[in-house]
Amino acid sequence: MYDVYKIRKDFPVFLNNKTVYLDNAATTYKPQVVIDAVTDYLSKETANSGRGDYRDAYLVDKRVDETRILVKKFINSKYAEEIVFTQGTTASLNMIAVCYGEKFLKANDEILISIAEHSSNTLPWVEVARKTGAKIIYMPLTEDGLITPKLVKEHMTKKTKIVSLVHVSNVLGYVNDVKKIAKVVHDMGAIIVVDGAQSVPHLPVDVQDMNIDFLAFSGHKMLAPTGIGILYGKKHLLEKMDPYQMGGGMNISYDKEGNYELFKVPHRFEAGTLNIEAIYGLHAAIEYLNKIGMDNIAKHEHKLRRYAVAKLKEMDHVILYNENAETGIITFNIKGVFSQDIATYLNSKNVAVRSGQHCAKFIKEYIGEIGTVRASLYLYTTKEEIDTFLKAVETSENYLDAYF
Repeated sequence: MYDVYKIRKDFPVFLNNKTVYLDNAATTYKPQVVIDAVTDYLSKETANSGRGDYRDAYLVDKRVDETRILVKKFINSKYAEEIVFTQGTTASLNMIAVCYGEKFLKANDEILISIAEHSSNTLPWVEVARKTGAKIIYMPLTEDGLITPKLVKEHMTKKTKIVSLVHVSNVLGYVNDVKKIAKVVHDMGAIIVVDGAQSVPHLPVDVQDMNIDFLAFSGHKMLAPTGIGILYGKKHLLEKMDPYQMGGGMNISYDKEGNYELFKVPHRFEAGTLNIEAIYGLHAAIEYLNKIGMDNIAKHEHKLRRYAVAKLKEMDHVILYNENAETGIITFNIKGVFSQDIATYLNSKNVAVRSGQHCAKFIKEYIGEIGTVRASLYLYTTKEEIDTFLKAVETSENYLDAYF
Protein backbone atom coordinates (compact mmCIF):
# COMPACT_ATOMS: atom_id res chain seq x y z
CA MET A 1 0.00 0.00 0.00
CA TYR A 2 1.27 3.46 -0.91
CA ASP A 3 1.98 5.36 2.31
CA VAL A 4 2.81 8.97 1.45
CA TYR A 5 3.23 9.91 5.12
CA LYS A 6 5.86 7.23 5.60
CA ILE A 7 7.60 8.43 2.46
CA ARG A 8 7.67 12.02 3.72
CA LYS A 9 9.66 10.90 6.76
CA ASP A 10 12.53 10.14 4.36
CA PHE A 11 12.79 13.83 3.38
CA PRO A 12 14.45 16.08 5.96
CA VAL A 13 13.09 19.21 4.29
CA PHE A 14 9.65 18.43 5.71
CA LEU A 15 10.95 18.67 9.28
CA ASN A 16 11.46 22.42 9.09
CA ASN A 17 9.90 23.67 5.86
CA LYS A 18 6.12 23.93 5.97
CA THR A 19 5.77 25.18 2.40
CA VAL A 20 3.23 23.35 0.27
CA TYR A 21 5.69 22.64 -2.52
CA LEU A 22 3.94 22.26 -5.87
CA ASP A 23 6.80 23.09 -8.21
CA ASN A 24 8.10 19.56 -8.67
CA ALA A 25 8.23 19.87 -12.44
CA ALA A 26 11.05 22.40 -11.87
CA THR A 27 12.99 20.34 -9.33
CA THR A 28 12.28 17.93 -6.49
CA TYR A 29 13.13 17.60 -2.83
CA LYS A 30 15.86 15.09 -1.90
CA PRO A 31 15.47 12.11 0.44
CA GLN A 32 18.02 11.48 3.19
CA VAL A 33 19.46 8.49 1.32
CA VAL A 34 20.47 10.81 -1.54
CA ILE A 35 21.96 13.34 0.85
CA ASP A 36 23.86 10.54 2.60
CA ALA A 37 25.19 9.21 -0.71
CA VAL A 38 26.57 12.62 -1.65
CA THR A 39 28.04 13.04 1.84
CA ASP A 40 29.64 9.61 1.66
CA TYR A 41 31.50 10.58 -1.49
CA LEU A 42 32.60 13.92 -0.06
CA SER A 43 33.62 12.57 3.34
CA LYS A 44 34.69 8.97 2.76
CA GLU A 45 35.58 8.13 -0.83
CA THR A 46 36.74 11.34 -2.50
CA ALA A 47 38.74 10.58 -5.64
CA ASN A 48 38.50 11.29 -9.33
CA SER A 49 37.03 8.68 -11.66
CA GLY A 50 38.95 6.89 -14.38
CA ARG A 51 42.33 8.21 -13.25
CA GLY A 52 43.61 6.62 -10.06
CA ASP A 53 45.22 3.29 -9.17
CA TYR A 54 44.38 3.28 -5.48
CA ARG A 55 41.55 2.01 -3.32
CA ASP A 56 39.34 5.10 -3.17
CA ALA A 57 39.69 5.67 -6.91
CA TYR A 58 38.63 2.07 -7.48
CA LEU A 59 35.57 2.53 -5.27
CA VAL A 60 34.58 5.67 -7.18
CA ASP A 61 35.03 3.94 -10.55
CA LYS A 62 32.96 1.05 -9.26
CA ARG A 63 30.10 3.33 -8.20
CA VAL A 64 30.14 5.19 -11.52
CA ASP A 65 29.93 1.89 -13.40
CA GLU A 66 27.20 0.63 -11.07
CA THR A 67 25.19 3.80 -11.61
CA ARG A 68 25.48 3.49 -15.37
CA ILE A 69 24.15 -0.07 -15.15
CA LEU A 70 21.38 1.05 -12.78
CA VAL A 71 20.27 3.73 -15.25
CA LYS A 72 20.40 1.15 -18.05
CA LYS A 73 17.98 -1.07 -16.13
CA PHE A 74 15.80 1.86 -15.07
CA ILE A 75 15.01 2.85 -18.66
CA ASN A 76 15.66 -0.65 -20.08
CA SER A 77 18.34 0.24 -22.59
CA LYS A 78 20.04 -2.66 -24.34
CA TYR A 79 23.60 -1.78 -23.36
CA ALA A 80 25.18 0.13 -20.48
CA GLU A 81 27.36 1.80 -23.14
CA GLU A 82 24.24 3.61 -24.34
CA ILE A 83 24.17 5.67 -21.13
CA VAL A 84 26.15 8.93 -21.18
CA PHE A 85 26.49 11.11 -18.07
CA THR A 86 25.83 14.80 -18.78
CA GLN A 87 24.95 17.90 -16.77
CA GLY A 88 21.21 17.55 -17.37
CA THR A 89 18.48 17.41 -20.00
CA THR A 90 19.66 20.64 -21.61
CA ALA A 91 23.22 19.36 -21.98
CA SER A 92 21.97 16.05 -23.35
CA LEU A 93 19.76 17.69 -25.98
CA ASN A 94 22.55 20.06 -26.99
CA MET A 95 24.89 17.10 -27.33
CA ILE A 96 22.47 15.33 -29.65
CA ALA A 97 21.91 18.47 -31.69
CA VAL A 98 25.61 19.21 -32.10
CA CYS A 99 27.14 15.74 -32.27
CA TYR A 100 24.47 14.17 -34.45
CA GLY A 101 22.55 17.06 -36.02
CA GLU A 102 25.47 19.20 -37.11
CA LYS A 103 27.33 16.19 -38.44
CA PHE A 104 24.57 14.60 -40.50
CA LEU A 105 22.15 17.36 -41.49
CA LYS A 106 22.61 19.34 -44.67
CA ALA A 107 20.92 22.28 -46.39
CA ASN A 108 17.14 21.90 -46.82
CA ASP A 109 16.90 18.88 -44.54
CA GLU A 110 14.01 19.24 -42.10
CA ILE A 111 13.88 19.03 -38.31
CA LEU A 112 10.37 18.50 -36.94
CA ILE A 113 9.54 19.79 -33.46
CA SER A 114 6.30 20.94 -31.82
CA ILE A 115 5.10 24.20 -30.29
CA ALA A 116 5.00 22.39 -26.93
CA GLU A 117 8.77 22.01 -26.74
CA HIS A 118 10.85 23.42 -23.90
CA SER A 119 13.49 25.93 -24.97
CA SER A 120 16.08 23.20 -24.34
CA ASN A 121 14.51 21.22 -27.17
CA THR A 122 14.02 24.23 -29.43
CA LEU A 123 17.06 26.51 -29.32
CA PRO A 124 19.68 23.78 -29.94
CA TRP A 125 17.86 22.88 -33.17
CA VAL A 126 17.58 26.54 -34.11
CA GLU A 127 21.36 26.78 -33.87
CA VAL A 128 21.87 23.54 -35.81
CA ALA A 129 19.56 24.78 -38.56
CA ARG A 130 21.47 28.04 -38.74
CA LYS A 131 24.79 26.23 -39.10
CA THR A 132 23.71 23.50 -41.52
CA GLY A 133 21.06 25.20 -43.62
CA ALA A 134 18.43 22.72 -42.44
CA LYS A 135 14.90 23.95 -41.77
CA ILE A 136 12.81 23.66 -38.62
CA ILE A 137 9.18 22.70 -39.06
CA TYR A 138 7.02 23.68 -36.09
CA MET A 139 4.12 21.33 -35.54
CA PRO A 140 0.91 22.51 -33.81
CA LEU A 141 -0.89 20.45 -31.19
CA THR A 142 -4.18 18.65 -31.60
CA GLU A 143 -7.30 20.19 -30.15
CA ASP A 144 -6.65 18.03 -27.07
CA GLY A 145 -3.13 19.42 -26.64
CA LEU A 146 -1.37 16.28 -27.86
CA ILE A 147 1.27 15.29 -30.36
CA THR A 148 -0.23 12.27 -32.12
CA PRO A 149 1.23 9.81 -34.64
CA LYS A 150 -1.26 11.13 -37.22
CA LEU A 151 -0.13 14.70 -36.63
CA VAL A 152 3.53 13.74 -36.95
CA LYS A 153 2.90 11.84 -40.18
CA GLU A 154 1.05 14.80 -41.65
CA HIS A 155 4.03 17.09 -41.01
CA MET A 156 6.82 14.77 -42.10
CA THR A 157 8.23 14.83 -45.63
CA LYS A 158 11.00 13.03 -47.46
CA LYS A 159 13.26 15.84 -46.22
CA THR A 160 12.54 15.17 -42.53
CA LYS A 161 15.66 13.70 -40.93
CA ILE A 162 15.10 14.37 -37.21
CA VAL A 163 11.93 14.49 -35.12
CA SER A 164 12.56 15.85 -31.62
CA LEU A 165 9.59 15.82 -29.26
CA VAL A 166 8.64 16.05 -25.62
CA HIS A 167 7.33 12.86 -24.01
CA VAL A 168 5.32 14.73 -21.36
CA SER A 169 4.66 18.44 -21.82
CA ASN A 170 6.03 20.50 -18.94
CA VAL A 171 3.07 22.86 -19.35
CA LEU A 172 0.12 20.63 -20.18
CA GLY A 173 1.23 17.34 -18.63
CA TYR A 174 -0.15 15.24 -21.48
CA VAL A 175 1.63 11.98 -22.27
CA ASN A 176 2.40 11.65 -25.96
CA ASP A 177 2.33 8.15 -27.46
CA VAL A 178 6.03 8.07 -28.24
CA LYS A 179 6.03 4.39 -29.17
CA LYS A 180 3.55 4.87 -32.01
CA ILE A 181 5.17 8.15 -33.02
CA ALA A 182 8.56 6.42 -33.22
CA LYS A 183 7.16 3.87 -35.66
CA VAL A 184 5.86 6.65 -37.92
CA VAL A 185 9.22 8.43 -37.74
CA HIS A 186 11.21 5.30 -38.55
CA ASP A 187 8.86 4.29 -41.36
CA MET A 188 9.60 7.68 -42.91
CA GLY A 189 13.35 7.12 -42.59
CA ALA A 190 14.08 9.63 -39.82
CA ILE A 191 15.31 9.37 -36.22
CA ILE A 192 13.43 10.37 -33.10
CA VAL A 193 14.79 12.33 -30.14
CA VAL A 194 12.71 12.38 -26.94
CA ASP A 195 12.81 14.95 -24.15
CA GLY A 196 12.08 12.82 -21.09
CA ALA A 197 12.58 15.47 -18.42
CA GLN A 198 8.95 15.21 -17.26
CA SER A 199 8.34 11.54 -18.01
CA VAL A 200 11.28 9.57 -16.61
CA PRO A 201 10.79 10.89 -13.03
CA HIS A 202 7.07 10.10 -13.03
CA LEU A 203 6.30 7.15 -15.32
CA PRO A 204 7.81 3.79 -16.23
CA VAL A 205 9.94 4.41 -19.34
CA ASP A 206 11.20 1.60 -21.59
CA VAL A 207 13.40 2.85 -24.42
CA GLN A 208 13.54 -0.52 -26.15
CA ASP A 209 9.78 -0.95 -26.10
CA MET A 210 9.28 2.59 -27.42
CA ASN A 211 12.12 2.05 -29.92
CA ILE A 212 13.34 5.62 -29.64
CA ASP A 213 16.78 6.68 -30.85
CA PHE A 214 17.71 9.23 -28.18
CA LEU A 215 16.36 10.17 -24.74
CA ALA A 216 17.39 13.04 -22.47
CA PHE A 217 16.50 13.54 -18.80
CA SER A 218 17.76 15.15 -15.58
CA GLY A 219 18.56 13.79 -12.13
CA HIS A 220 17.34 16.78 -10.14
CA LYS A 221 13.75 16.26 -11.29
CA MET A 222 13.83 12.72 -9.86
CA LEU A 223 15.20 13.21 -6.32
CA ALA A 224 18.89 13.35 -7.34
CA PRO A 225 21.24 16.36 -7.05
CA THR A 226 21.46 19.09 -9.66
CA GLY A 227 24.13 18.97 -12.33
CA ILE A 228 23.65 15.36 -13.42
CA GLY A 229 21.70 14.15 -16.43
CA ILE A 230 21.54 11.29 -18.86
CA LEU A 231 21.82 11.04 -22.60
CA TYR A 232 20.57 7.69 -23.86
CA GLY A 233 21.38 6.88 -27.47
CA LYS A 234 21.25 3.71 -29.47
CA LYS A 235 24.77 2.36 -29.54
CA HIS A 236 25.17 2.37 -33.32
CA LEU A 237 24.13 6.03 -33.43
CA LEU A 238 26.46 7.08 -30.63
CA GLU A 239 29.32 5.33 -32.39
CA LYS A 240 28.77 7.54 -35.45
CA MET A 241 28.92 10.75 -33.45
CA ASP A 242 31.95 12.93 -32.74
CA PRO A 243 32.66 14.08 -29.15
CA TYR A 244 30.88 17.11 -27.81
CA GLN A 245 34.11 18.35 -26.23
CA MET A 246 37.70 17.20 -26.01
CA GLY A 247 39.88 16.66 -22.96
CA GLY A 248 41.03 14.19 -20.37
CA GLY A 249 39.32 10.90 -19.78
CA MET A 250 37.97 10.49 -23.32
CA ASN A 251 41.11 9.68 -25.32
CA ILE A 252 43.54 6.76 -25.46
CA SER A 253 46.43 8.62 -27.07
CA TYR A 254 47.40 11.62 -29.21
CA ASP A 255 50.56 12.99 -30.81
CA LYS A 256 52.09 16.28 -31.99
CA GLU A 257 50.89 15.68 -35.52
CA GLY A 258 47.30 15.98 -34.32
CA ASN A 259 46.45 12.30 -34.45
CA TYR A 260 44.40 10.91 -31.61
CA GLU A 261 42.53 7.79 -30.61
CA LEU A 262 39.32 8.01 -28.60
CA PHE A 263 37.78 5.68 -26.10
CA LYS A 264 34.69 3.79 -27.18
CA VAL A 265 31.24 5.04 -26.23
CA PRO A 266 30.12 6.29 -23.79
CA HIS A 267 33.48 7.51 -22.44
CA ARG A 268 34.36 9.53 -25.54
CA PHE A 269 31.46 11.84 -24.60
CA GLU A 270 32.55 12.30 -20.98
CA ALA A 271 35.60 14.54 -21.20
CA GLY A 272 36.88 16.03 -17.98
CA THR A 273 35.81 15.23 -14.45
CA LEU A 274 32.31 13.91 -14.05
CA ASN A 275 29.97 15.30 -11.40
CA ILE A 276 30.83 12.34 -9.22
CA GLU A 277 29.00 13.35 -6.06
CA ALA A 278 25.83 13.83 -8.12
CA ILE A 279 26.32 10.40 -9.69
CA TYR A 280 26.42 8.94 -6.19
CA GLY A 281 23.20 10.81 -5.47
CA LEU A 282 21.61 9.63 -8.72
CA HIS A 283 22.38 6.05 -7.80
CA ALA A 284 20.64 6.44 -4.43
CA ALA A 285 17.70 8.28 -6.04
CA ILE A 286 17.03 5.54 -8.60
CA GLU A 287 17.25 2.86 -5.94
CA TYR A 288 14.73 4.83 -3.89
CA LEU A 289 12.36 5.22 -6.85
CA ASN A 290 12.67 1.53 -7.65
CA LYS A 291 11.77 0.66 -4.07
CA ILE A 292 8.55 2.69 -4.26
CA GLY A 293 7.77 1.65 -7.83
CA MET A 294 7.22 3.96 -10.78
CA ASP A 295 3.72 2.60 -11.39
CA ASN A 296 2.82 3.42 -7.79
CA ILE A 297 4.19 6.93 -8.12
CA ALA A 298 2.19 7.54 -11.30
CA LYS A 299 -1.02 6.26 -9.67
CA HIS A 300 -0.49 8.42 -6.58
CA GLU A 301 0.00 11.58 -8.64
CA HIS A 302 -2.96 10.83 -10.87
CA LYS A 303 -5.27 10.16 -7.93
CA LEU A 304 -4.40 13.47 -6.27
CA ARG A 305 -4.65 15.29 -9.58
CA ARG A 306 -8.15 13.97 -10.26
CA TYR A 307 -9.24 15.17 -6.84
CA ALA A 308 -7.69 18.63 -7.32
CA VAL A 309 -9.10 19.09 -10.82
CA ALA A 310 -12.60 18.10 -9.73
CA LYS A 311 -12.50 20.80 -7.02
CA LEU A 312 -11.00 23.43 -9.34
CA LYS A 313 -13.78 22.84 -11.87
CA GLU A 314 -16.28 23.91 -9.22
CA MET A 315 -14.60 27.35 -9.00
CA ASP A 316 -16.07 29.72 -11.59
CA HIS A 317 -13.07 32.03 -11.54
CA VAL A 318 -10.59 29.27 -12.47
CA ILE A 319 -9.58 28.54 -16.08
CA LEU A 320 -8.15 25.02 -16.51
CA TYR A 321 -5.97 24.29 -19.52
CA ASN A 322 -5.25 20.57 -19.09
CA GLU A 323 -8.23 18.99 -17.39
CA ASN A 324 -7.57 15.52 -18.81
CA ALA A 325 -3.80 15.25 -18.36
CA GLU A 326 -2.53 11.93 -17.02
CA THR A 327 0.38 13.28 -14.97
CA GLY A 328 0.68 15.47 -11.89
CA ILE A 329 0.78 18.80 -13.72
CA ILE A 330 -2.14 21.20 -13.28
CA THR A 331 -2.05 24.35 -15.42
CA PHE A 332 -4.57 27.12 -14.83
CA ASN A 333 -5.26 30.83 -14.53
CA ILE A 334 -7.64 33.01 -12.58
CA LYS A 335 -9.95 35.06 -14.76
CA GLY A 336 -8.69 38.59 -15.17
CA VAL A 337 -5.52 38.07 -13.11
CA PHE A 338 -1.93 37.94 -14.40
CA SER A 339 -0.32 34.57 -13.69
CA GLN A 340 2.59 36.00 -11.71
CA ASP A 341 0.17 37.83 -9.43
CA ILE A 342 -1.61 34.56 -8.77
CA ALA A 343 1.67 32.85 -7.88
CA THR A 344 2.59 35.71 -5.58
CA TYR A 345 -0.76 35.46 -3.83
CA LEU A 346 -0.43 31.69 -3.43
CA ASN A 347 3.03 32.25 -1.98
CA SER A 348 1.45 34.51 0.65
CA LYS A 349 -0.61 31.45 1.59
CA ASN A 350 2.56 29.35 1.78
CA VAL A 351 1.91 27.54 -1.50
CA ALA A 352 4.76 27.36 -4.01
CA VAL A 353 3.83 27.15 -7.70
CA ARG A 354 5.37 28.25 -10.99
CA SER A 355 4.03 31.05 -13.19
CA GLY A 356 4.91 32.37 -16.62
CA GLN A 357 5.74 30.62 -19.88
CA HIS A 358 7.59 27.70 -18.29
CA CYS A 359 10.37 27.91 -20.90
CA ALA A 360 7.91 26.75 -23.58
CA LYS A 361 7.38 30.05 -25.34
CA PHE A 362 5.41 28.80 -28.35
CA ILE A 363 2.71 26.93 -26.45
CA LYS A 364 0.86 30.22 -26.02
CA GLU A 365 -0.35 29.55 -29.58
CA TYR A 366 -2.35 26.64 -28.17
CA ILE A 367 -3.31 28.05 -24.77
CA GLY A 368 -4.05 31.56 -25.95
CA GLU A 369 -2.39 33.17 -22.93
CA ILE A 370 1.06 34.64 -22.45
CA GLY A 371 1.49 33.04 -19.04
CA THR A 372 -0.12 30.41 -16.83
CA VAL A 373 0.16 29.04 -13.32
CA ARG A 374 1.50 25.51 -12.95
CA ALA A 375 1.09 23.30 -9.90
CA SER A 376 3.06 20.06 -10.15
CA LEU A 377 2.82 17.09 -7.80
CA TYR A 378 5.21 14.33 -6.87
CA LEU A 379 5.48 11.15 -4.84
CA TYR A 380 5.43 12.99 -1.47
CA THR A 381 2.49 15.33 -2.15
CA THR A 382 -0.42 14.78 0.25
CA LYS A 383 -4.17 15.34 0.04
CA GLU A 384 -3.85 17.86 2.88
CA GLU A 385 -1.41 19.87 0.78
CA ILE A 386 -3.81 19.79 -2.14
CA ASP A 387 -6.57 21.03 0.15
CA THR A 388 -4.36 23.93 1.27
CA PHE A 389 -3.66 24.72 -2.37
CA LEU A 390 -7.36 24.57 -3.26
CA LYS A 391 -8.32 26.83 -0.35
CA ALA A 392 -5.75 29.39 -1.51
CA VAL A 393 -6.96 29.23 -5.13
CA GLU A 394 -10.54 29.66 -3.94
CA THR A 395 -9.66 33.12 -2.60
CA SER A 396 -7.09 34.02 -5.28
CA GLU A 397 -9.30 36.71 -6.80
CA ASN A 398 -8.14 38.70 -3.77
CA TYR A 399 -4.58 38.60 -5.11
CA LEU A 400 -3.93 42.24 -4.16
CA ASP A 401 -3.91 41.12 -0.53
CA ALA A 402 -0.45 39.66 -1.21
CA TYR A 403 0.94 43.14 -1.74
CA PHE A 404 -0.55 44.91 1.29
